[in-house]
Amino acid sequence: MEPSTSDSSSSLLSAAGWKQRLVFWSGAVLVGLFISTLTLLSEKAVAEVRLFARQYPREFFFLCPLGLAVTVWLTERWFPGARASGVPQVKAALAISHDLKLRRRFVSFDIAVGKVILTNLGLLSGASAGLGGPAIQIGASIMTALGKAARFPPHYLERGFILAGSAAGFAALFSAPLAGIIFAIEELGRSLEEKIGSLVLTAIILAGMTAFVILNHYVFLGARQVILPPGRGWLAIPVCGIVGGLAGGIFSYLLLRLGRRIGGVTGRRRLVWVLGLGLAIAWLGSVSQGLTLGTGYPMLVQIVTDTAPISVWYPLQKAAATLATALSGVPAGLFVPSLSIGAALGADLHLWFPLAPFSTMVLLTMCAYFSGMLQTPMTAFVLVMEMTDTHELLLPLMASAFIATGAAKLFNPRPLYDTLTEPYVRDLRPPA
Repeated sequence: MEPSTSDSSSSLLSAAGWKQRLVFWSGAVLVGLFISTLTLLSEKAVAEVRLFARQYPREFFFLCPLGLAVTVWLTERWFPGARASGVPQVKAALAISHDLKLRRRFVSFDIAVGKVILTNLGLLSGASAGLGGPAIQIGASIMTALGKAARFPPHYLERGFILAGSAAGFAALFSAPLAGIIFAIEELGRSLEEKIGSLVLTAIILAGMTAFVILNHYVFLGARQVILPPGRGWLAIPVCGIVGGLAGGIFSYLLLRLGRRIGGVTGRRRLVWVLGLGLAIAWLGSVSQGLTLGTGYPMLVQIVTDTAPISVWYPLQKAAATLATALSGVPAGLFVPSLSIGAALGADLHLWFPLAPFSTMVLLTMCAYFSGMLQTPMTAFVLVMEMTDTHELLLPLMASAFIATGAAKLFNPRPLYDTLTEPYVRDLRPPA
């Protein structure tokens, strides 16, 4: 019989209870430190690669494919569990029960260290990579490793540490504790027991506070005050929801369809694919004057704050670069690039159909694209609302997110990460 959570922490004077709290608290702080390191290194890496691309445009066409090939090789050779986003690996780890050794393939302290190094190596190579997926896997890996080292009861090691760590990593990166909770429920947990939920909340708060102290920002994006004028302005909700949802659904469809073709390729053909994708990323970086390189966060800030004009082609260019990066297999997330793509698409929509103020249409479309790509509407509207501090737009964001999810189902009946998790779970099953 497994020990219950109430037995282990029933009293404030319980030594076992304080042991659990201290491990969770220290783990949350460590998650915040790792995410802060990941963020600071990524900012430096993106700045360096953009500078290199401007100063040495021809040499960049060699750096990008070769750098991606080296990153993929290092990943497959030393950290196979750290490849790609990291969210499917965390979902696969949650599907494993009573086999902690097998779970180390997806969440471990080694993977957390490798994820930080390899994600930034990919960014130095010009990849269009986000930090959301890596932050989630890093958080889950650190918390699970600490729980195992402290010899926690199996009840916690089965799900509690993974959920707490992944939600803490998500919240620390985006300065969005509420969105971290929603993501843990909607994408990872589907349900949370009461005691596990309280520990997840504690981990999120401590990780977020640690990241705040180091990075010195609470609001991830500083948006202008947004309003949705009555009457004609409300037409922006279905327009942004449908367009953003269809665009996100198409991206997910292409990622899954092309990923199935490339996924089975090995050896020299695999190397050729990676080099070809690297050349495509380098070309997109060249024609966009370096704007597609990196996470997309600087462009996201410019679009949301309406401080600089952008090309109408930027959403397509950034989406293509992000797709090529994801298909290459380098450790890279999709969250921040997708927010950048959605925001830029909203700017284009405002240019063509100015139904509402610029910032309003940008945020609605950003939320819709994110929701359409992942089919996680609650995470989408809570994240956008929280990271931009625009609570007055809650209902329009909510409506656009659910409209977008419905539109995206025309291309993908199932959520993106559910489908990407299947190969990992399938490999865990014993042969018939």
